[in-house]
Amino acid sequence: MKIYSVGGAVRDELLGLPVKDRDYVVVGATPEEMVKRGYKPVGREFPVFLHPGTHEEYALARTERKVARGYHGFEFRAAPDVTLEQDLERRDLTINAIARDENGTLVDPYHGAADLKAGVLRHVSAAFAEDPVRILRVARFAAGFGFEIAPQTRALMRQMVAAGEADALVPERVWQEFARGLMEVRPSRMFHVLCDCGALARVAPEFEALFADEERGGEALAAVDAAAEANCVLEVRFGVLVRSLDPLTVEALCSRLKVPAACRDLGLLAARHRNVILDASELDAHGLLELFEATDALRRPERFDQVVAAAFVGAADVAPSRRAIERGLAAAAGVDAGAIARAAAGPEEIRERVRRARLDAIWRVLERD
Repeated sequence: MKIYSVGGAVRDELLGLPVKDRDYVVVGATPEEMVKRGYKPVGREFPVFLHPGTHEEYALARTERKVARGYHGFEFRAAPDVTLEQDLERRDLTINAIARDENGTLVDPYHGAADLKAGVLRHVSAAFAEDPVRILRVARFAAGFGFEIAPQTRALMRQMVAAGEADALVPERVWQEFARGLMEVRPSRMFHVLCDCGALARVAPEFEALFADEERGGEALAAVDAAAEANCVLEVRFGVLVRSLDPLTVEALCSRLKVPAACRDLGLLAARHRNVILDASELDAHGLLELFEATDALRRPERFDQVVAAAFVGAADVAPSRRAIERGLAAAAGVDAGAIARAAAGPEEIRERVRRARLDAIWRVLERD
């Protein structure tokens, strides 16, 4: 039985990046042997085990065979006679098909280290075409590492889309890869890659239409890169990406991809209110209070801050509008709604008096300015 560190951990070590998770391949063992050594079985589709001490994942070396369309349509074989090279051959990219043995020696049958040095994303074998998720992963790696895609791999991705493989991607997996790509250093590269191979039109036609408009699409991609540079959270990056879309389009996109509520809500608020936020310095007290009410800013100030951030990223001369929003919101939040409620006769009177008090507070701030 031999154990090898594989995949992302080896890749990141060679790149000088911090290693987040380690995965291991075990060659020459059976499930029974693993259990006897204290490993806990957790794999559903193929034998994966947790180390009894570190709880890291150890998978038996395996091969796979395509038996149906989509990325679930695989048949796996894990056996003691499966070699490390066979296991690595089923992986997506050469940079992820590098192993390191227990003595620290690299095992690199597909020249992944050379591709790392050259900054190239290259598929390991023709088996790449059997899993459409790999299209999304390549786009995400391009956004994270800034590597170029090998011409043969780019051509293969286009062939996969043309063959309908991308149509088999389920919404949850598309969103998962989008979300991870948005958190990379240059998210725009992910969308460029997906546009180039035709996959974006299949999984997110709303983005395809946006980027087809050179001016609006270019602004959106530049802004999402600026949001990444500013280290914005995922919700803000998504809001930046969709803020120029029609709110109904954002709603349809989020519904189809099953976008989590926090991202969906922020995206919708950014799409609905971005222009008002940008022009906040021109608003009177009524306009500012309507903005705060429409975005639930007084009850959810942290989310409102994210909406404002999504509106402002990449925009020029936002200081006057930012000042108007901050001062107006502070004035409205300073109203003692509890004291007003105690002195009012009923719910409708409470709402009217609180709103009037907030308007007066915002007016006073504006007059001082």
